[in-house]
Amino acid sequence: MKNVTWSSRFTKQIDLEVLDFSQSLSIDIVLYEVDIRVTIAHVQMLSVCGHIKTSEAKTIIKGLKSVKKLAESDKLPWSIEYEDVHMNIENALVALIGDLGKKIHLGRSRNDLVTTDLRLYLRDFIDLYVDKIRETQNVLAIMAKKYASDLFPGFTHMQVAQPVTFGHHLLAWNEMLFRDEKRLLNTRNILNEMPLGSAALSGTSLKIDRKMVAKELGFKGITTNSMDAVSDRDYVCDFAYTNSMIMMHLSRISEELVLWMNPQFGLVELDESFCTGSSIMPQKKNPDVPELIRGKAGSVYGSLIGLLTLMKGLPLTYNRDMQEDKTLILESIDITMSCLSLLPRLISTMKLNKAKGKEVAASFFSTATDLAEYLSKKGMPFRLSHHVVGDIVKYCEKNNLELTDLSIDQLKNFSPLISKDIYKALDPMICIKSRTGIGETSPSSVTKQANAILARLKKHESVK
Repeated sequence: MKNVTWSSRFTKQIDLEVLDFSQSLSIDIVLYEVDIRVTIAHVQMLSVCGHIKTSEAKTIIKGLKSVKKLAESDKLPWSIEYEDVHMNIENALVALIGDLGKKIHLGRSRNDLVTTDLRLYLRDFIDLYVDKIRETQNVLAIMAKKYASDLFPGFTHMQVAQPVTFGHHLLAWNEMLFRDEKRLLNTRNILNEMPLGSAALSGTSLKIDRKMVAKELGFKGITTNSMDAVSDRDYVCDFAYTNSMIMMHLSRISEELVLWMNPQFGLVELDESFCTGSSIMPQKKNPDVPELIRGKAGSVYGSLIGLLTLMKGLPLTYNRDMQEDKTLILESIDITMSCLSLLPRLISTMKLNKAKGKEVAASFFSTATDLAEYLSKKGMPFRLSHHVVGDIVKYCEKNNLELTDLSIDQLKNFSPLISKDIYKALDPMICIKSRTGIGETSPSSVTKQANAILARLKKHESVK
């Protein structure tokens, strides 16, 4: 079987096993819509620049739109004989309009076409990602307002450290996702340059208008070195890295949900629609969705490492190895998007165990730092107050007491600076209400920050 696209200098047919091994159609078929979009813009430019007649351009574009309809209705006869999506579309066009269809490849190569297609395809996905990220941020901000005044334990080293509000913790998740949003937009900006017209690697002798095509396709500009343009896959690695960061954040969130739902914590309750039972233990309610999100992060990391390994030893310019980039990035996209689609619904149906949150937040000497700051406000150097409070904690541990169990006389034994107003410093609710700075945990700060997030997201919606 000869491939008429490139086999003119060959005397032997390609081995059928080699054909099956080397074809990429089974993966890059998803690019058919952007490939047709790019080709239509290219043909319009060829017509304006006088390389094909206006009437020919109209016939070609009409044919390409027919090919698109065939593909959308599953009536296009895809074949690995033509190796990839690009040549399948070209051959389908030729079958509809004759040899005129062969003019679409004028002034371009598959080398610059494939990377142009992929940039457009990933750009479209980034726009979807940003919407999903913002949807999750919106849910988090709403939930943060709902729980702005509810006590919750803040942890360091997985030990109860200080009391916070549950709303404040949810807004910490929001910050992770906001950074992901900015990374996505930065990746979009980086990839939004058009390589088409770079041809195989050195450009084309034809006088073409690359900027015209770039404008038609929504690119902010054109690439400035043809050799780099056809061999650059940094933008694919950037997207895979951003996916990895998103999944790392989702995995951290999921880990906390798994822990909090554990009966030994009992801090939150996940909706039954996001959990499963056990095949043998009828009492079980397992947090399968968070566990699976946590597990799927590894596959997304694998795609990033695969891409970096794929590219690390490639000399300029295009090498066939690059064909593998789509397999890796598409798996990364598929996993990340599925997790992003589930997360907002999972969070919005989550319920806080308010009584348990308050109980744990007030336990394990969580206001010890406030006690040390209380003494410092009375003039004691903080390092000394830290030491004094450490002695108080040791005394409480020895006698199985909490800080609030101590009488004023017992407390005065540790420092004469202590007076009856100490109990305000030991009240978790008073403690959190005192933290009113930007980004702090007070109910007023949480509500203000949540409202700012919702206003920003609403502004994005109005732009659409």
